[in-house]
Amino acid sequence: VQLQASGGGLVQAGASLRLSCAASGRTFSSYVLGWFRQAPGKEREFVARASWSGGRTYYADSVKGRFTIFRDNAKNTAYLQMNRVKPEDTAVYYCAAGPNAAGKVVYDYWGQGTLVTVSS
Repeated sequence: VQLQASGGGLVQAGASLRLSCAASGRTFSSYVLGWFRQAPGKEREFVARASWSGGRTYYADSVKGRFTIFRDNAKNTAYLQMNRVKPEDTAVYYCAAGPNAAGKVVYDYWGQGTLVTVSS
């Protein structure tokens, strides 16, 4: 599976932004899809993930209620809808995919990242 993240850019605080993650490969629909981010000088952190069907989603507390992850397996694409963004959301955002093995997700595949900058 190859992943291509896009949709980043410069936005003002309070605005909305939608990131996309386009995947190639027939097994995309069977994988968990996750979004991660890495801010300057910080470690990469989990943002959100969706089960293979998109029916189960999980979010980091810092984005819960503002971000929504969803996927369209027919289009091999996943999305991260970011609403009411804050300056602390500034980071490079990565999408990743992998199997759920006995309740533990192993993210075997990573996209190249897309930069989101939120101005105050």
